Amino acid sequence: MARRIHELDALRGFALAGIVEFNIVQMTGFPRPEGPASDHPGAFVWEALFVQRPFPIFSLLFGISFALFLRTAGNRTDKPRLVLLRRLLWLGVFSALHTLLQPGEVLKFYAAFGIVVLLPASYLSRRWVLGLGIVLTVAASLTFNGLFIIPGLFLLGMAVAEYGIPDTLERRGRQLVIAFAVAVPLAAGMLWLQWQAGVGNSSNYRILPAGTVCAFLFTVAFLLLMRTPLRRPLDVVLAPMGRMALTNYVLASALILAADALLDLGHAAGFAPIVWTGLVIGVVQALLSVLWLRWFRYGPLEWVWRCLTWWQPVPIRDVPTRATPAEGAVTSA
Repeated sequence: MARRIHELDALRGFALAGIVEFNIVQMTGFPRPEGPASDHPGAFVWEALFVQRPFPIFSLLFGISFALFLRTAGNRTDKPRLVLLRRLLWLGVFSALHTLLQPGEVLKFYAAFGIVVLLPASYLSRRWVLGLGIVLTVAASLTFNGLFIIPGLFLLGMAVAEYGIPDTLERRGRQLVIAFAVAVPLAAGMLWLQWQAGVGNSSNYRILPAGTVCAFLFTVAFLLLMRTPLRRPLDVVLAPMGRMALTNYVLASALILAADALLDLGHAAGFAPIVWTGLVIGVVQALLSVLWLRWFRYGPLEWVWRCLTWWQPVPIRDVPTRATPAEGAVTSA
């Protein structure tokens, strides 16, 4: 079987940690300040790091995982799209249950757009998938629609996989450096525009386009860091979280509710308690993920999802032959 793509596992874990920070504010009702960024510098830094930054990365990875799973499923069955449809329908069931913990959860949109957008797009050529992904992502960014950026990012992720980029990441160092050099000034310009717009919901018209560009910068920067001595610690800490993304996404909601009940985060004095709570949740998830995957091949919810997808029991205990990238990847919500 093909090797796991550890860079994508770690990137998924990185995005998940950032989403937790945003979800704490969303779930606890912590009021985001409104007004000039110069009056609320802490709020601006928080928004620049966590609002519409990790979410696009997560969505892009979902599209990549979709294509990888479709490719792997095609080796096991002559009806891979039917298997993937069943997988997305069960994701919708998980999302309905998760809504009981987090009404604003995103899995329901992943399931819906996966069925409506990704499945039909799987019949298109990769050029069409890439072109549609670019058009939809740009259109959503310019119209400031955070929800409808999902289909575009899904398609971009699908195109990335179909062009073979995940399989050749280790040979794309020079391209990543060029992309980083281009992304830095673009992100700096977008952040300046976001600063001018201020903070809070009234600045969303600048946050979304700035977030899309910054998400691209964060992705490239992270993949470059995976080519430095930091690769080992990043892989050890974040890759297990990424492999158990569905479990950790749901677990985070339970931990946020528990932390709010204990600390009353909705009435916290500033963003510091929010950020620290997110960091603690991240550490807990990293430790649990590492420990769990020492003994098991999949996270608990990933295993249930896999059994339902294939409609048969799947071994959960770890075995010498590891899962393929697609087998552990299609959660990313």
